[in-house]
Amino acid sequence: MALNREQLAMRVAQELSDGFYVNLGIGIPTLVANYVPKGMEVMLQSENGLLGMGPFPTEDDIDADMINAGKQTVTAVTGASIFSSAESFAMIRGGHVDLTVLGAFEVDVMGNIASYMIPGKLIKGMGGAMDLVAGADNIVVTMTHASKHGDSKLLPQCTLPLTGAACIKKVVTDLAYIEIADGKFWLKERAPGVSVDEIIQKTAGELVVPETVPEMSF
Repeated sequence: MALNREQLAMRVAQELSDGFYVNLGIGIPTLVANYVPKGMEVMLQSENGLLGMGPFPTEDDIDADMINAGKQTVTAVTGASIFSSAESFAMIRGGHVDLTVLGAFEVDVMGNIASYMIPGKLIKGMGGAMDLVAGADNIVVTMTHASKHGDSKLLPQCTLPLTGAACIKKVVTDLAYIEIADGKFWLKERAPGVSVDEIIQKTAGELVVPETVPEMSF
């Protein structure tokens, strides 16, 4: 069975390490804030000027002025800092973010990412994604493996305008965890109940499949 949004966030949260400074993009990535492993200290950064973002608030904790880059209300952990977006982007561009989690429309075998434009459609746009892919060495993309029409999002070559070139090494989809190296996709894990054949069928770019593909654990 394909992973839902919460399960995707749970799997991405396994890429966190103690002491990391982490930027979470708009969409599914924001949910990762709810699944930071217990006992682990990470500082979640939002490009609108918050370092130390906590989980989404309960109804009793909502502060309309405390929002993330996607304009969702959030909380702040003890020790959080609030500053201008200029200082936030200086942090991003200076390479001070240890992990970035982004959504995407397409990723290809060269590690290129297209995440901000579909010609003829109105979407939220670039935001800070171009700065994030340029300023971070460790980027995880999370997205559905295929479009709602069944078209693969893991391609030999991106067809949409690029957000960044040769910058993506890890992808967590609703079907699989895949790494990108040497111009190929490498299948590392499959979602519980998902067959390797389904992953192969829905991956347009070259996919290297080992003899045994373990299921994801949560």
